Amino acid sequence: MYDELIVVKVGTNVMTNRDKRIVRPVLGNLVRQIAQLYERNIMTILVSSGSVIAGKEVLGKAKIKDKTQKRQVYSAIGQPRMMRLYYNIFHQYGMKCAQVLPTKRDFSPGLHRDNMINCCEGLLSEGVVPIANEDDAVSVTMSMFSDNDELATLIAQLMKADKLILLTDTDGLYDGHPEDEHSKVIKKVRPQEDLDEFIEDPNKAEGEGRGGMGSKLNFAQMAAAKNITTYIANGKKENTIIDIIDGKTVGTKVSM
Repeated sequence: MYDELIVVKVGTNVMTNRDKRIVRPVLGNLVRQIAQLYERNIMTILVSSGSVIAGKEVLGKAKIKDKTQKRQVYSAIGQPRMMRLYYNIFHQYGMKCAQVLPTKRDFSPGLHRDNMINCCEGLLSEGVVPIANEDDAVSVTMSMFSDNDELATLIAQLMKADKLILLTDTDGLYDGHPEDEHSKVIKKVRPQEDLDEFIEDPNKAEGEGRGGMGSKLNFAQMAAAKNITTYIANGKKENTIIDIIDGKTVGTKVSM
C-alpha cells in the first residue's frame, strides 16, 4: 500500500501574505513536496485552512452582521475555491485530491468514526490525497474543533499516522520572542514538558486563523504522547516537509 503515512497541517498564516490574500506559490510548494513524497511511497493527509479567506476573496465585504453566520457564509463560498486551487495544482503533478469535511462527531466511537476511517483508507489506497478542513459552514459552538491543529491531531491518531507536521509562519517554538535576535528555536520537546513560559501569541487576534503557538504545542504534545512524532515548523520555507522526512533538524520536534 504505502510505506509511511504523514499528516500535514497548513494554517492560514502560512498560505497568505500581509494583505491576507492566498499566495498560490506557497500552495504550489506544498503540493510539490507531497508529490515528491508520493514518488517515495509516502502518503500524505493534508489538513488545510483557507476557506474563510478564500470566501472573502470571492464575496468581498459581507453585509451580514452576525460573526458566526458571516464565517459560515465565507467558508461555504471559499471551500470549493480552495479545492479548485488544490485540484489544479495536484493535477500538474498527475495526482488527485479529495475533499473531507469532518465535524467532531466523526471522531466519536461509532458509525461516523468508522465511515471517516473507511473514507480516508479508501482514498489513500487509490493514491488520492485527502484534504481535510473543518466544515465551518455547519460546525458551530459545541460541534467546533478548537482549530485545525486539533483536527490534524485527531486525524493523525485516528489513521495511526507515522508523523504529524504542523506548519506555521515561524521556525518553531522559540525560547523568547521570535523577533528577538537572541531567541532560539527549541529543537526538542517532550510530551509532558511544561513550556507555558515560552508561549506568546501577540498577533493571534489579528489573524484569520483560530490557532496559535500555544495550540500547536498543546496538540503536538498530545500526539507525541500517542507515539506520533510531531513537528512544528515553518511552512513558508521551500523544503520543510521533505527535510523533516529526510531526518534533518527542522523546527521543533515533539516526541517521547
